[in-house]
Amino acid sequence: MSTETTTPQQTPLHGEHEKLGANFTDFGGWDMPLKYGSELAEHQAVREAAGLFDLSHMGEVRVEGPDAATFLNTALAGNMAVMKVGKAKYSVICNADGGIIDDLITYRRAEDRFLVVPNAGNAPVVAAALAERAAGFDVTVTDDSAETALVAIQGPLAESILLGLVAAADAETVTGMKYYAADDVTVAGITVLLARTGYTGEDGFELYLPNADAVALWNALLEAGSGRGLIPAGLACRDSLRLEAGMPLYGNELSLQTTPFDAGLGPIVSFKKEEDFVGRAALEAAKAEGTARKLVGLKGLGRRAGRSHYAVLKDGNVVGEVTSGQPSPTLGYPIALAYVDAALAEVGTALDVDLRGKPQPFEVVALPFYTRNK
Repeated sequence: MSTETTTPQQTPLHGEHEKLGANFTDFGGWDMPLKYGSELAEHQAVREAAGLFDLSHMGEVRVEGPDAATFLNTALAGNMAVMKVGKAKYSVICNADGGIIDDLITYRRAEDRFLVVPNAGNAPVVAAALAERAAGFDVTVTDDSAETALVAIQGPLAESILLGLVAAADAETVTGMKYYAADDVTVAGITVLLARTGYTGEDGFELYLPNADAVALWNALLEAGSGRGLIPAGLACRDSLRLEAGMPLYGNELSLQTTPFDAGLGPIVSFKKEEDFVGRAALEAAKAEGTARKLVGLKGLGRRAGRSHYAVLKDGNVVGEVTSGQPSPTLGYPIALAYVDAALAEVGTALDVDLRGKPQPFEVVALPFYTRNK
């Protein structure tokens, strides 16, 4: 029997996390900071001031060439061809059965140039799928994941902290940037792709840059935010933040066994585009038939939280399963995402979650659980 183990990969900022006393966890094959001190304090910082995240485990795949837009319309479920230069779009890449290989963000950098950003654990699979699906198109698919770092600053003070580091000529670009837009900006003397995107439910930015510049940018942002409430934040609070914002996590809410319609992502699937994208026939059939289960938000009426894989009950019968759940630091009560029988997905439906043999009351509520004040 083999005892060979795989050593988790490290981001260019791993040494900085060690200096900051981070607790690490294996996430998608990467040794990532789980938290630096209190995950609740990090969560609160993002909601009230700002948090700084290392997301360099995420993938970055360049798609370039005259057929880039048409190709992506055959590879992804969304309509990339209608996206304007400088904008971003959330989408999914599916298999032929309509199962979700990954959810991802695509940025249109030029008419014939796109950047596709898959999740960490799925990055090699997505890069390989795109390369395979590119056959017959005048495009090049390049996996830049190993050379690219990604840092995110999230929270209500993110913009003002960032403005202290950008070149004067770029200040209007930052302040005028809309949600799901991106542009090249100089931050602390470093050229980055600055995107107004995030996974926390707060305003904020994600900064793509070469590995060699990651440490300098990370420390510049920490210094610029010192005294203003910015602190480094790990994956633990990233998870609680995205859950409050009702955002799905691949491996929890999304998988090869779920379609976009199961997950409430039907609106991002484009049947209006002409291209026969991978999974189109299966998804058209799924839409016509309707889904047997739906992803819903659950609010706990007691103090105990449901966790992933806990059974959801109606009148003592199993009618679903929790995919993510924990006490909400911001709202002060338990919240969860769960797949339940479609007939029980209406807001206000009373359900129970089996908490280790003890049913506890929950009710279906509208998503997201938390919405920031804009």
